[in-house]
Amino acid sequence: MAVNSFREDEEQKQVLNRDTLLRLYRYLLFYKKQVGVVLFIMFVTVTISMLNPLIIERAINVHIEQKDVRGLIMLGIAALILNIVFVVGTKLRMVLIAKVANRVVLKIREELYIHIQSLGFYFFDSRPTGKILARVIGDVNSLKDVLSDSVTTLIPDLCTIVGVMIIMLVKNWKLAMAAVITLPFMTVGMYLVQRASHKRWQLVRKKSSNLNAFVHEELAGIRIVQSFCAEKESMNDFQILVKEHVNAFVDAVRYADLFGSVIELSWGAGGFLLYYIGIQVIGVGTIEVGTFLAFATYLGMFWSPLRNLSNFYNKMVTNISAAERVFDILDTEPELKNAEDARELPVLSGKVEFQNVSFAYQDEPDVKILNHINVCIQPGEMIALVGPTGAGKTTFVNLISRFYDTTSGAILLDGFDIKNSTIESLRQQMGIMTQENFLFSGTIKENIRYGRLDATDEEVVAAAKAVNAHEFIMKMPEGYETKITERGGGLSAGQRQLLAFARTMVSQPSILILDEATSSIDTQTELLVQKGIEALLKGRTSFVIAHRLSTIKKADRIFVIDRGMIVEEGNHEQLMAKKGEYYQLYQAQFHK
Repeated sequence: MAVNSFREDEEQKQVLNRDTLLRLYRYLLFYKKQVGVVLFIMFVTVTISMLNPLIIERAINVHIEQKDVRGLIMLGIAALILNIVFVVGTKLRMVLIAKVANRVVLKIREELYIHIQSLGFYFFDSRPTGKILARVIGDVNSLKDVLSDSVTTLIPDLCTIVGVMIIMLVKNWKLAMAAVITLPFMTVGMYLVQRASHKRWQLVRKKSSNLNAFVHEELAGIRIVQSFCAEKESMNDFQILVKEHVNAFVDAVRYADLFGSVIELSWGAGGFLLYYIGIQVIGVGTIEVGTFLAFATYLGMFWSPLRNLSNFYNKMVTNISAAERVFDILDTEPELKNAEDARELPVLSGKVEFQNVSFAYQDEPDVKILNHINVCIQPGEMIALVGPTGAGKTTFVNLISRFYDTTSGAILLDGFDIKNSTIESLRQQMGIMTQENFLFSGTIKENIRYGRLDATDEEVVAAAKAVNAHEFIMKMPEGYETKITERGGGLSAGQRQLLAFARTMVSQPSILILDEATSSIDTQTELLVQKGIEALLKGRTSFVIAHRLSTIKKADRIFVIDRGMIVEEGNHEQLMAKKGEYYQLYQAQFHK
């Protein structure tokens, strides 16, 4: 199975920027009313901004020239009122669009999280958790500015540019053409800068993801780092990744800064040509002072939005790679999903059939993890799976819970093909206990109840008592209300394992899977837990994977798995009498 580590940049599908932006903007349609209000306010404020130069022109050419003080005062009052409306409207639209942008970001993050939950184990097995976190948190956050600026900057500034251009053309087309003659050169320059900049910002995102994955791994494994005094080596790796990220960022910023330079050069050249043509070609005498001042103001109103748009474009190029990474995961098809005609499973009795089942990972189809398995397990049977590491034991039980789909063959539960059943109704009837005794941040009671969220307090306590966890829980400062972290700080490995056992017990499953479930429990504690396990196994089909062969002597049948096949089958006495592979494993463990 191919795995992407923190040392490797992630592969990413190449998508047109236009398609990514349109897909992002579609989320704004969920808030059409709010966006409509913002656009109306924007129309009012843009109109006011374009009226200001005309007010200046009228004040100079009419009222000042005619010495009309009263008219000038009235015009000033009108301008004051209009600009108060402009300031209030601008603030209001910024607040409204910020709320919309935050809601869109929340919606995208929720969609992303829900989708990630639907993805199979292969997705998580093939990449570090830190890289997934980088997309859910950092990349989604980067979309907020693009969304808000699209409404507060892109639309009003485009409208301003178009409006100002029309006004300038109407008032004096020669001056208007002089002011914008450098526009084509600016467009070509920005296009060239964008193409080079986008690739570099994609690389920055990838390097940031690598760094995030490394930090997550190192903190998750800090006990190992400190145990082996590997802090120096860890710091060296950290510095290498930070340097790669900084170099990529600096390279991207160098290109991003060119946006501003292109705009400033074009603006400066346009301003020079305006005054040159206005003075040398047309002649100052043919243009009124107010009109020329209005044109100078409009020139600023034309190029200032262009500068804003270049900053927006720069930010968009910076963040569009984040949108691509988010949509890349949203477009990842779940390896496992319900068939169109999938049915809810009824309450199972626990009969399990493997019909010519084979399994291989999708990127290594020729490497068979399981190969043509044919077995039938009756309701209530306890099946033990033994064999060397990597033989396929865990894969065997993972297929029953449909964490992976079989490459060929079928698995039937009470005669129902699990591929034709809903995943939720299947897993609700599975009780799975692994050697990874993961706990969630919260109280002990909440961790046990996670096995069945509607379990009562009495059922939680009963489950804890069944695995002999109740006694040590009651010795905790707040009993079942004691708060713990996912690391289980203050708890021994055995205590964490017992809590995980209680969590499985409270779910009351039809089929129970114990994968090295007692690996973290000492021998004395295990003797107490075995009584609870026996109560749990009673009347349930169960699959037990254990390297400690003393724990499976009471199994109804033992499957010895090697090289993806069941090479031996029988109970403890039968297999010992055969003196085959199970006998050799048993002898090696107890007669060293």
